[in-house]
Amino acid sequence: MALSDIILSENNRDNFVDDCVKLIEKQVAAAQGLGGLALKAAYSTVKGIRADYCAQVVDQLLPEISTALDPMWTEAVNNGSPVEYLAQRKAEVADQLLQISDKKAENSTRAVVKGAYGKLRPSAKTYVEKGVPDLAEIINKHSSL
Repeated sequence: MALSDIILSENNRDNFVDDCVKLIEKQVAAAQGLGGLALKAAYSTVKGIRADYCAQVVDQLLPEISTALDPMWTEAVNNGSPVEYLAQRKAEVADQLLQISDKKAENSTRAVVKGAYGKLRPSAKTYVEKGVPDLAEIINKHSSL
C-alpha cells in the first residue's frame, strides 16, 4: 500500500494529523536546554497565531510528505519491518521532511512564522531525527487500520 493511500485517505487523515500533532507536542515538551527553551517559545508563538495552526500545516503538507517518503516506506515494507527500517534511516527521513518545511517557511507570508522557523532551523534536524521512530510508528499504526 502506497504511503499516500495510508495518510491521505478520508478514513485516516484526521486521525493521522492528530497523531502527528501529538508527536510534535511530545517532542517540544521533551526538548531540554537552551535549544529546548527556544523551541518551546517558538512553538508557543506559532500556536498563538491559531490554536490549530500546527494541525492545519501538517494537513497541508501531507501530500508532499507522502510523495517524499513513499519510496522509503515502500522499501521499508518490502524489508519486513517498516518502523525499524525508517528509524535506521532517520537522518534521510529528517532531510526529506525538512526540505518540505523549508519550502513552506520560505513561501510563508507570516513574518512571525518565518522568524520562528529561521531561529530554529539550525537545530531542527536533531529534533526531527528524534521524532522519526515515533512517526514511523504512527504511519505503521494507520497502515493497519
